[in-house]
Amino acid sequence: QVQLVESGGGLVQAGGSLRLSCAGSGPANSGYTLAWFRQTPGKERDFVAAITWNSITAYADSVKARFSISRNNAKNAVFLVTNSLTPEDTAVYYCAARGSPTVSDLPDLYDWWGQGTQVTVSS
Repeated sequence: QVQLVESGGGLVQAGGSLRLSCAGSGPANSGYTLAWFRQTPGKERDFVAAITWNSITAYADSVKARFSISRNNAKNAVFLVTNSLTPEDTAVYYCAARGSPTVSDLPDLYDWWGQGTQVTVSS
């Protein structure tokens, strides 16, 4: 069982930045792919970014030029730097892991999830 705990969310003004972190614990995650999704009330969980064990990345088109995903395999951690935030980025951001070496933008293909961290962007 893999446990994931997110941190770093908060309230920020439009144009600002946040760095989200996700710490993983449990069995060694060699080969695991890590990702970030986000969700607003009444909507489906949307893909944001993913990164493989060897740092191959994928991004949603809406964040590609503004967000950056990275990971620290030694610390079982994944990070998301969010820049140029807009009110449309307001959501609960979730960290996810899948026991596969390939990226995916489908939430159903991820095996473990964190509890989420709220990001609120004011205009």
